Amino acid sequence: MGLGVTCPWGSRLSGLQVRTWIEPVVASTQVAGSLYDAGLLLVVKESFAPKAGGSSNHSASQSLRGYQEDQQQKAISNFYIIYNLVIGLTPLLSAYGLGWLSDRYHRKISICTSMLGILLCRIGLLLKVMLGWPVEVMYGAGALSGLCGGFSAYWSGVMALGSLSCSEGRRSLRLILVDLILGLAGFCGSMASGYLFKSMVGHSARGLVLTACSVSCAAFALFYSLFVLKVPPESMSKPNKVCPTVDTVSGTEGTYRTLDPDELDKQNVSTNPLTPEKRKPSRTILVLLFVGAIIYDLAVVGTVDVMSLFVLNEPLKWDQVQLGYGMASGYIIFITSFLGVLVFSRCFQDTTMIIIGMISFGSGALLLAFVKKTYMFFIARAFMLFALIPVTTIRSAMSKLIKDSSYGKVFVILQLCLTLTSVVTSTVYNKIYQLTLDKFIGTCFVLSFFFSFLAIVPIGIVAYKQVPKSQEESAGK
Repeated sequence: MGLGVTCPWGSRLSGLQVRTWIEPVVASTQVAGSLYDAGLLLVVKESFAPKAGGSSNHSASQSLRGYQEDQQQKAISNFYIIYNLVIGLTPLLSAYGLGWLSDRYHRKISICTSMLGILLCRIGLLLKVMLGWPVEVMYGAGALSGLCGGFSAYWSGVMALGSLSCSEGRRSLRLILVDLILGLAGFCGSMASGYLFKSMVGHSARGLVLTACSVSCAAFALFYSLFVLKVPPESMSKPNKVCPTVDTVSGTEGTYRTLDPDELDKQNVSTNPLTPEKRKPSRTILVLLFVGAIIYDLAVVGTVDVMSLFVLNEPLKWDQVQLGYGMASGYIIFITSFLGVLVFSRCFQDTTMIIIGMISFGSGALLLAFVKKTYMFFIARAFMLFALIPVTTIRSAMSKLIKDSSYGKVFVILQLCLTLTSVVTSTVYNKIYQLTLDKFIGTCFVLSFFFSFLAIVPIGIVAYKQVPKSQEESAGK
């Protein structure tokens, strides 16, 4: 299945072991992605920019400019409605098949194929900037990336290789660190995006350096994964027989366990079977966790999609550099959420951490609705420091309710639900944003605040169902 590895692993920093690290691929791909996201938004904005027109009447010209800016916002929103549908739905045709091929033939199939599509999509934006193609060509570029598996196939392949490269006891920490690398790389790319977009003189070439850097990073990631990256021996992912994995800290173990379907911990399943008494309530709790994750994802996706349009319009009206800073602030959440899990898991249960994250995001979304100045925007983002905790911890909680052999099936179903939710949410939120643009521009953020706190309801029920059991156990002791 994987590449044969016969070299001894005596040195922890041997050249062969370094070649099994997935971090260089993750970092370069994420830098390329953050540059691409910023570049696409700025290119689309310029494509729909209102044409300059003279007017002797100052008040009339002001009114006309305001009308043109509203029309530009609606045009950008309509573009992203179609674009998000394309990149959200097309991976459903190929991602599962690529995962199946990776499980049975070679672990790098899903990574390399999806990264080829990502590279072609970045090249599409570069050609649009160089040749002046219509912006609608990006629909085709997005579809091409999706048909090659998109982010879904790429990230599942990354998680599988990360699982194989360490023992089960170290797997959770290793993959959380991969998430941290993802956030740091995105932060760096976003910080540089505004400067790179403005670095080329001349209106026809604006964004050329930015898109070229994005293509270069994506090409490096593809060639690294093809010719340098090695598949680690599967024996590394087996449980430690001397020190078996024990969930001693709630919320930190089991988050990314057994992502590789070929590595089933049969011993753990046999020693911890689900009794008939636990199966029924576990199913109920599992459904509640699904509902909580879907509602919360609805709030997050809607806010993120509208936020990029919001900062380009009045009252903020950011330029390219400010937009890069704003996008970079979103990646700081990867760091703070990671630190939050490490700290909160020592004091709170999984459900409490999930609720903390939902309250954090909901509070920030409500503040965004009333932002008038740039500093107010960053204050609102500061309230969202723990926004990534809920979905990660929900996966951790699910892993403690099901058998190891069901991890892949349950997580695939969850990811499919989140993907479909994202597609529908993006369309609905963009339409709501257009309809409320002239009335109250923060309507979508208020809606996200409502959904974020609504997601607390099923999580609260889970917490309520678990409290009596813990009390009975303590009383019995």
